[in-house]
Amino acid sequence: MHTFQPADTSILELNPFQKIGKDWMLVTAGDEQKANTMTASWGGLGVMWGSDVAFVFIRQTRYTKEFIDKTGKFSLSFPTDKYRREMKFLGALSGRDEDKIAQSGMHVGYHDGIPYIDEANLVITCTVLSATELTMDQLVEKGIEKDWYGDGNIHTMYIAKIEDVLVR
Repeated sequence: MHTFQPADTSILELNPFQKIGKDWMLVTAGDEQKANTMTASWGGLGVMWGSDVAFVFIRQTRYTKEFIDKTGKFSLSFPTDKYRREMKFLGALSGRDEDKIAQSGMHVGYHDGIPYIDEANLVITCTVLSATELTMDQLVEKGIEKDWYGDGNIHTMYIAKIEDVLVR
């Protein structure tokens, strides 16, 4: 296991369009008995309701969503490009029937009971403040439905308070 140091959110100097949208992140949730992770490229960081927050979008069918809904907590882990192959694997396989984290060669660590991926060099732990199930009638630009939700598998938007930032 790697050693992480807590840091204040003010030290974050990252481009979210690059870090989340292009480099990807791993959304990890669960507890010490069982955890799951998924690769994500939709989300962001900001301020809401007087708190520093992260927001992520998780499809209804994702196994990780079950853990977020159960615990109300999750982490965002940001591995380096060295782990791109593992991140592709974690995004392509469900952990519902097998331990995909172990199969990927990555490892789970815990901070205040919140699981994260130990191979990351930046981890953000979060507590859910809001969970909003998106609906088709909320989509103002109608092309979004056709392009992204042809199968009807829509997202839940989670807005979560950033509890801790961990860096190596």
